[in-house]
Amino acid sequence: MRALTGFVIICFTAAGIARVNAQELGAALSAAAIERTQHHVTYDPAYTALAYPGGDVAADRGVCADVVVRVLRAANIDLQKLVHEDMQTAFSAYPKHWGLSRPDANIDHRRAPNLETYFTRRGARLPPSTDPAAYLPGDIVAWNLRGDAGWLPHIGIVTDKIAASGRPMIVHNIGAGPQLEDVLFDWQITGRYRLNDAIAGGEL
Repeated sequence: MRALTGFVIICFTAAGIARVNAQELGAALSAAAIERTQHHVTYDPAYTALAYPGGDVAADRGVCADVVVRVLRAANIDLQKLVHEDMQTAFSAYPKHWGLSRPDANIDHRRAPNLETYFTRRGARLPPSTDPAAYLPGDIVAWNLRGDAGWLPHIGIVTDKIAASGRPMIVHNIGAGPQLEDVLFDWQITGRYRLNDAIAGGEL
């Protein structure tokens, strides 16, 4: 395990996530996201049977949603478990793009539209904004890469690094593994989300 990821985990397990405020959580998620860029990951959307909870595909494999899942796990937030439990109670509230008839803990949390639905249902969705200052470290942003031409979902995490453009930089995997890039407004934003105590499991 790399040192930075270890620091984030120690921070949250020693202090207890209920005692960490939103700013500290955002800073920790930003640091964990930037640390992800040190990993070589081949973009691979293949269906894989996973352990549950805490399951993950091979460390050198993943898609855009896996960046978010892995970063939040650095803060002891397991989206595999949270999304699966929510889909068990409210399956009809989730997208039907994949033709599933029931929740599947192997894949549901690895799909960006499902993460958007989960964050929205937990009250984490924020109003859309074209102001770069509205996006804080640790925020999660989702896009439609095709805009008006079609539908191709994507998701990433806002960091505390500011590009020359004045925009916060994003960690995301769009095919070349986790990258830190100035892409916040490159595509049509479909949602922005900020973790709250309903997701983090304590007072923020």
